Formats: sequence, structure tokens, C-alpha cells
Amino acid sequence: MAPGARRARCREARMTASPTPAASAKPRLTTSAMIASIAGEGQRTKPAPFGHALVEAARTRPGIVGMTADLGKYTDLHIFSKEFPDRSYQMGMAEQVLFGAASGLAAEGFTPFATTYAVFATRRAYDFIHQTIAEENRDVKIVVALPGLTSGYGPSHQAAEDLALMRAMPNMVVIDPCDAHEIEQIVPAIADHKGPVYMRLLRGQVPLVLDEYGYSFELGKAKLLRDGADALFITSGLMTMRAHEVAEKLKADRIEAAILHVPTIKPLDEAAIAAAAAKSGRPVFVMENHTVIGGLGEAVAATLLRHRIQPAAWHHIGLPDAFLDAGALPTLHDRYGISVDAVTARVKAALG
Repeated sequence: MAPGARRARCREARMTASPTPAASAKPRLTTSAMIASIAGEGQRTKPAPFGHALVEAARTRPGIVGMTADLGKYTDLHIFSKEFPDRSYQMGMAEQVLFGAASGLAAEGFTPFATTYAVFATRRAYDFIHQTIAEENRDVKIVVALPGLTSGYGPSHQAAEDLALMRAMPNMVVIDPCDAHEIEQIVPAIADHKGPVYMRLLRGQVPLVLDEYGYSFELGKAKLLRDGADALFITSGLMTMRAHEVAEKLKADRIEAAILHVPTIKPLDEAAIAAAAAKSGRPVFVMENHTVIGGLGEAVAATLLRHRIQPAAWHHIGLPDAFLDAGALPTLHDRYGISVDAVTARVKAALG
């Protein structure tokens, strides 16, 4: 079996739910532990926004090249490779080689977009990124699939601590997009930014949410999506999507929640965070698809301390400081408190 087939077979493992006796006549339901969709039932989606956006960016930016470590199909880079085969590099199952080569291409004036899974960039190739890309301030864009708890395949593939690791690296811009609309805007923005970028990726059929707010991405800027007097949600990534759904549910109880979306984790928009949190009388809920250690929550807490802001109450919703279980994503999101229902229940309990 070819190496690519081996990896695909391993990382696309299916987890099958056994039917109950009463449901035995019905078709068996399966859910992918690796890349199950995070879209809710009936939610609007867009296919492969990163791959298509990179193709469009590359049409007017001849220096863009695509690189991957045997995961082009699973990071949507295969769309770019089909359009620009002479500007695409398959490095095999060798993430350290991937980032070393990307640094070399950047040194020669190219803009590499290097894709892999988040765990392989942040854990397997961290030193190569640190020494050959960040220290040299090379123009490499690191785009990673399966961030946080978006894989049910267990600790080997769950990048629950990736933001903490990359935030600590000098020169590194760190971005956590919410949806397809934002990813499409981020790609040309980071292509034009000179220097290393770490971008989390939602791939496949990616939900659409932010277009409902007329949102536009700006590197380093947080955006207030909606205002509300009863609570403030400070969020990034897919948790902004969840915050939107939670806020809609809370309206039925006449609870109005504000949402401050913070896609750029580093550099952090401290001014926007401080301004939103300074509004008196409403508790702050930071929500992130990341361990509670070292991510958005602790960055926001440090910001409020520096600006001497004390909100009415402080709540941090994130993944525990633990190795997470394997299983189907809906089950895991409920178990670890980042599903819509789990977050709604926690907010209601906190508000009394």
C-alpha cells in the first residue's frame, strides 16, 4: 500500500454506532472520528473555502506555492495542486522536512502555504518551525487542519494545546477562523502579510455564519458582532459559531448577549477586548476550542489585569487540562462542555 493510502486509511477511520434493538431495522449510522462535520443540522456550508481562496490568491501572486506532508486531500490543498501543479510540493510523511523546505523557499522569495494536521506542526515539527521559520522571520504560512477538538481520534490527533504553543513563539501571528466566510478573507490577508503565520483550518463542508453580520476580517482586529446588556461572549474559531447559536437560544429567555469575535490570537486586539469588557454590569464568558491553559482565555484575563478592568463576573469555557477521549465529535463536545446545549446550560446557570 502506498504511504498516502496508509495515512489516509489510518486517519479517516470510521467509528460506527451500534443500533439499539428497536432501531435494528433502520440503516446503521456512522460518523467519522477524524473529520466529522462541525456544521449543525440545516446549517449553510461552503465546500473547501481554503483551497478555493488559495487558488484565487495565487492567480495574482505568483510567489505563492503550496506544500503539504502527505495530507493535501485532508487540508483542501489538493484544489490548489490541481490548478497549479508546477507550484505544488508533496513532501511525504516528513513534517520537519516540510517546514525546513518551506523556510528555504521563503528565503528565495516565495510565499509557501504549508499544510498538515495541527498536532504534527505544533508537536512533531515545533523546533523546525521555531528555528528555521520564526527566528528567521520567514514568510511561511502554516495552515493546519484538526485544531482543538475537531477530531475524535484521541490525543494523538487532538491539538488541544496548539494555540498556547504557537502564541509563545516570537514573530508568529496566530489566527483561529470561525467559518468559511472568514477563511476566504484570511487567505489573501495573510498572503500579503510579510512574516510567519499559524492559521487553524476548518476544512471540507465549512459552515457560514459571519456573513449574516456583514463581517470583514482585519488582521489583528477583534470585531463586535452583536451587542447585549446581559452577557459578553469573547470567542474565537468555531466557538464564535457556537456563541451565535447560544445567543439566539438565550433570546427566548429575554437574555441579550454580546459577541466579541477575536480571530487573531496574536497579536491580540487588547483595546477592543478592554472596551467591550469595561461595559459595566455584564459578566464575561470566554469561549475557546482549546485547553484552558495558555489560549484565548488566559490572554483575555491578562489583558483585563493590565487594563485594570474587573467585569461583573468571569467565566472560562474551554477544554480541560487533560488528554481527551476518542469518540464521535457530538458526544465529545457534549462531554467537554463546548456543544451548543452545554454552553447554553452553563451560561443560564451562571446568570441565575
